[in-house]
Amino acid sequence: MKKIVLLVIFANIFTWVGQAQDQTSWAKRVDTGKEVVTTLQFYFHDKLSGSNPSAVQIAQAAGTNNSGTLFGSLLMIDDPLTIGPDPTSKLIGRARGLYGSAGQTDMGLIMAISYGFLDGIYQGSSFSLLSLNPAMNPVREMAIVGGTGLFRLARGYALAQTYSANPNGDAIVGYNVTIVTYV
Repeated sequence: MKKIVLLVIFANIFTWVGQAQDQTSWAKRVDTGKEVVTTLQFYFHDKLSGSNPSAVQIAQAAGTNNSGTLFGSLLMIDDPLTIGPDPTSKLIGRARGLYGSAGQTDMGLIMAISYGFLDGIYQGSSFSLLSLNPAMNPVREMAIVGGTGLFRLARGYALAQTYSANPNGDAIVGYNVTIVTYV
């Protein structure tokens, strides 16, 4: 009887350790039975300056340089995603896509970006964000409209908050994301 009790205890410990290893410090998954709710927290590093920028301008309208909001400017990005605001913190993914200035009177960026992950159980999975980013607001809410891998048929939202920015246009943005998918 004691051997059976010990066996059950060890089996439970190994199951708990295995489940804990599936979770990462920047992501949590909760299976509700019909849906899976995933919350992610990471930092987006958008670098326009220097010899190796992660965002480059690919187009602009004739009047872009005369606009206070750079209306009509379009940028392509390949931005690192990390677990912390320090650019040397652990790389967990990349944000690839484009954003452009869509506001004539305010700094509204239209964003079409795929956030792909390289870490843990999320490796190879991505979610797609298509939304207006009112960049001057302290906290911005944007729509998640799909995904791949563990985020297939994703829906949800991302809350973005600028951690730091400089006059060159470089920015570090904290993201808190909630994604709902089907089991």
